[in-house]
Amino acid sequence: MTVFNESWEAVIGLEIHVQLATNSKLFSGASTNFGALPNTQACNIDLALPGVLPVLNEEVLKMAVKLGKALNANINSPTSFARKNYFYPDSPKGYQISQMDKPIVEDGFLDIELEDGTSKRIGVTRAHLEEDAGKSLHEDFEGQSGIDLNRAGTPLIEIVSEPDINSPEEAVAYLKSIHSIIRYLEISDGNMAEGSMRCDANVSVRKIGSDELGTRTETKNVNSFRFVEKAIQYEIERQISEIESGNTITQETRLYDSQANTTRPMRTKEYANDYRYFPEPDLLPVVLEDKFIKETLEQMPEMPNEKKLRFVNEYELSEYDSSLLASDKDLANFFEEVTDESKSAKLSANWIMGELSAELNKDNLHILNSKISAKQLGQLIKRIEDSTISGKIAKDVFEKMWSSGNEVDAIIEEEGLQQVTDLSEIESMINKVIDENPDQLKQYLSGKDRLFGFFVGQVMKESQGKANPAQVNEILKEKLKE
Repeated sequence: MTVFNESWEAVIGLEIHVQLATNSKLFSGASTNFGALPNTQACNIDLALPGVLPVLNEEVLKMAVKLGKALNANINSPTSFARKNYFYPDSPKGYQISQMDKPIVEDGFLDIELEDGTSKRIGVTRAHLEEDAGKSLHEDFEGQSGIDLNRAGTPLIEIVSEPDINSPEEAVAYLKSIHSIIRYLEISDGNMAEGSMRCDANVSVRKIGSDELGTRTETKNVNSFRFVEKAIQYEIERQISEIESGNTITQETRLYDSQANTTRPMRTKEYANDYRYFPEPDLLPVVLEDKFIKETLEQMPEMPNEKKLRFVNEYELSEYDSSLLASDKDLANFFEEVTDESKSAKLSANWIMGELSAELNKDNLHILNSKISAKQLGQLIKRIEDSTISGKIAKDVFEKMWSSGNEVDAIIEEEGLQQVTDLSEIESMINKVIDENPDQLKQYLSGKDRLFGFFVGQVMKESQGKANPAQVNEILKEKLKE
């Protein structure tokens, strides 16, 4: 539990909105493709024209069931829909079809791993289905606003946590775990920049030892892990400062300004009764048959925790390495492809988390856009394993592969980088180094063992890094005994 100002603690709950990766909308057959011209993907149902009725997308139910399983939650059957009444210009119905009393997913939990190696269980209150609204456009309209209804009716699932989170770091760990799960399940791409995943952070503070919850604020639509952490941190510090100054906290909705790193008021926080929820009259309660649930769960993929455990057992990786690799589905798949080629899991993990990650970060690339394929990296590691090149030379080859796109063997051949493994050649280089460094030899023989590393370094320098290090060490030890 993170303590602020030594006498305060934060109480945090997250509401995560996930856009589901369906081809059509929640209640219509209109397309959900991203980037289409405004108002070209809104049909008569999305526009709420008179006489039309919603038809529930079955694929959405399957996605919700899988998510419920991943969150260790109950799947409600029957599950029902409700009307959430409010007026926004980009909501053509004047209401939103959502879920209130009987959400499809309820009473779950998620165990998160923290940076200090500890874990914490976060309760999941519910996950409910709802349709998205359209989008208001404020540019290029000379002081007016335009409305794009392409997103209207897009299927969302909102995941609501219990207020079990006590620090910005825990909030980010929980958010990243949810992001990993939805990507593994392939129910969403989780692209926060495009709005496929958005987060609302409910934050309050209270004195250490108090059981009474403080007045909370809700910071809306934060769209990156880093901004979620910064927004929560700022809001905690703001609330503590206000209370200690003798002021009170207003229950309100706030917006995070990433440039100023502040939150600012948006509107007074609404209560559930403000929306006049009532059962959706155009949709009957949905009964999920046992057969439907069973068949859906049979399609569940290997989840992050399962993959992490397998990496530990099958590849004999550390808990840390396994957790890092398994946290991202694409990264995990890349690792296994590299290992299939290289036959060395440990080296593959080291290269992916070391040199490859550094280059990806430098060029701001995702693993799927790597300039070196999994097969190419696997081949490079194979050349280390079969002693064609040393680990040091391999780093130079890697850089040339990254910049040129050329194959491993072509670079080794062209640059003449093959490792020297001829014992007589290595012995000759060792003899030369010993002859050229009589003072260091005398000191070594007098008991200064640390100078052994000096001789190794000089031999590697003499060979331009091409000598086999293991052979150098073995022969050098014998020579220095003479």
